[in-house]
Amino acid sequence: MTDFPTKDAIDGAIASLAPEVAALSDDLAAHPELSGEEFESSRKIVALLRKGGFDVEYPYLGLPTAFRAVRGKPDGASRVALLVEYDALPEIGHACGHNLHGSMSVLAGLALAPLMERIDGELVLFGTPAEETNGAKVLMADRGAFDGFDLALMIHCHGGATFVPYRSLAMDAVEFVFRGKAAHAAGMPWEGKNALNGVQLLFHAVDMLRQHVRPEVRMHGIVSKGGAAPNIVPETAEARFYFRAPKRAYLDQILAQVHDCARGAALATGTEVEWRNFEFSFDDVLPNGAAEAMMEEIFSDLAVPLSPSPGALGSSDVGNVSYRCPAIQPEMDFTGRHVAAHTREFAAAVTGPRAHEALVTGARALARAALRVFSDGDLRRRMKEDFAANLSR
Repeated sequence: MTDFPTKDAIDGAIASLAPEVAALSDDLAAHPELSGEEFESSRKIVALLRKGGFDVEYPYLGLPTAFRAVRGKPDGASRVALLVEYDALPEIGHACGHNLHGSMSVLAGLALAPLMERIDGELVLFGTPAEETNGAKVLMADRGAFDGFDLALMIHCHGGATFVPYRSLAMDAVEFVFRGKAAHAAGMPWEGKNALNGVQLLFHAVDMLRQHVRPEVRMHGIVSKGGAAPNIVPETAEARFYFRAPKRAYLDQILAQVHDCARGAALATGTEVEWRNFEFSFDDVLPNGAAEAMMEEIFSDLAVPLSPSPGALGSSDVGNVSYRCPAIQPEMDFTGRHVAAHTREFAAAVTGPRAHEALVTGARALARAALRVFSDGDLRRRMKEDFAANLSR
């Protein structure tokens, strides 16, 4: 590999492309689209990537707002994936910053695109819709989209701190449906079988289970259907829960216990119960020490102050990517002060000069990381070793 692109070359390309991508980011913020409905957002991003020389499959994997944009050599020595998010939140728009950090991946990809002719590798940008709800990365991971990559990465906006080791909890969203027998609650209650009692006992059983699980586990639910009227013994009752744990394997153990709780509640109340996942299951984000160390070096080189990782922050579909290939999702400050995500204040901060400055910094970090992976066979080996070791734990 001769005449390999330098950091100066990639920084220059980013600087020249930044105004156009900043305009894209601001446009996405001005026209937010909800999860699974990102038709105009994805169309605008795809048009820009095609203009930049990418071969784009859109829609992708049967998802109408997902895409796969490719540049480089499919049979090259290395493969890097940049993840692009662009869905917004109800009522408050881009209050999670997807317009901004999705555009970081786009800007990095556009800057790298013409340089891929000099690189023995393949660059792929994945448009990953619906992160705020079902999480399209789950379905994409299940269908093999991320298999075989040396690294998949993105940056996520953060209001107040930059840190590289991003951790999340594995999560299952489970709906329980209890079925009994209706009866007049005052006239002949003995002829009924109270489905709501089954739900109530399930909540009690889950509460009893809490003392026997690790402190990091989270179990929270609601009664989503409790009956039709007070004078009718409920024939059907439903509950929805989120169950979270630091590792997928441990969460699966807990779910088996919860299923026993549901069976016991049904047995005790003479009802029947069934359950289903009402959202995709999120995996935890597997750590990758080699990739995280590389990214910390890059942020330091860019004079970005680093903070300690706060530990697991909710759940994310990027965890499912990390179970298919080495993957990282650093959080990057773009406000210079604490601003909570999913607020109107956060949404107001994702446009303007400071956001545009963060756009350039984030794109530089992503592009430099891609160049490191493309050029460093030893780094690729260490990332794969870390991936295999953490996958087996």
